[in-house]
Order: sequence, then C-alpha cells, then structure tokens
Amino acid sequence: MPPKNLDFSHLGIFVKNLERMREFYTETLGFKVTDEGIARGRPIVFLSRNPEEHHQIVLVEGRDDDENLVINQISLRAGNLDDLRDVKSAVESQNDITNIDPVDHGSAWSLYFRDPEGNRIEIFIDTPWYVAQPRVDPLDLAKTDDEIAAATLALIEGEPTFKPAADWKQEFRSRLDAA
Repeated sequence: MPPKNLDFSHLGIFVKNLERMREFYTETLGFKVTDEGIARGRPIVFLSRNPEEHHQIVLVEGRDDDENLVINQISLRAGNLDDLRDVKSAVESQNDITNIDPVDHGSAWSLYFRDPEGNRIEIFIDTPWYVAQPRVDPLDLAKTDDEIAAATLALIEGEPTFKPAADWKQEFRSRLDAA
C-alpha cells in the first residue's frame, strides 16, 4: 500500500556551470544560498526563498555537455519515520528498484532509491535540528524513532553550525527580509 503522507518538496538539478547557475537563481530569481559544499565528490549548492524550506532547489555540478541527465533527484517529504520504513519495505519488494540508501543528513532523515527508469527519488522527513549541508551519514531505519534521534544528535550536536531548526528558520527569514 502506498504511503499516505508524501508531499513534493524540492528538486535537484545536475548543472554544467555551477557558478553561472548560482548567479542566475540568486540574482535573477532571488533565491538565497543556504549551504554549499561537496557531496559524493561533486560541488553542490542549496537554494531557497522560503524560511520553512532549507532548500527548494539543489544545484549539483557535473553534467557533461553530451549528457542528457538533468535531474539529480526528486524529493518528497514524508510525515514520519514510519512512512520512511513503509516506503523502504515497498521499494525493497520491487525487483527493478535499485540503489536503496537510507541517509542521515543531520537536518533530515532520507531514503534514496532509483525508480524503474533510473531517476533518483528521495523520501525524507526533517529533524528538529539544523547542521550545515551537505552531510551524508548512514541511517538505520531498523532502530526505534528515539534511537535514531539520539544517534543523529550525537553525530551533530558538536558541529559548529548545529542549532535548533526553528532558530535557523528565523535567521533565514531575517536574511530574506533584509534583501
């Protein structure tokens, strides 16, 4: 049975010229950079215009001139960790679903996989914390919700950017209002 609590959240795009794309989305469309770094060997930039959303668009460098691959990922927000577990069970039961990868980002718990045609899908829920992205740690969905939260907190609470998500949202709202 399909999960009940899934909403579209954001889109990741493979780009040829990261700096030009960053300039376009920030200067022309008014997005703000929320984080940036290297994820799985590729430069990445997170962009938003909404303080409730850490990122609405993700730009990932590495698309070749002759490559048709544009979508990095399609991301859907779930309601809770049980939804992630349900999706994991559902996709594991399909023979043509590949690359099933539960990930702890510190600020979100995610399940990544490829759909039958190879498009990358992310199902996630936000944690109550913010920590700079990108961050990719293993996530064990066999643990209880409390065990997962404790493990995440232990990983990120010593990071210099760690803070409650509500504080990050307020700070970002102030950045948007100042622009």
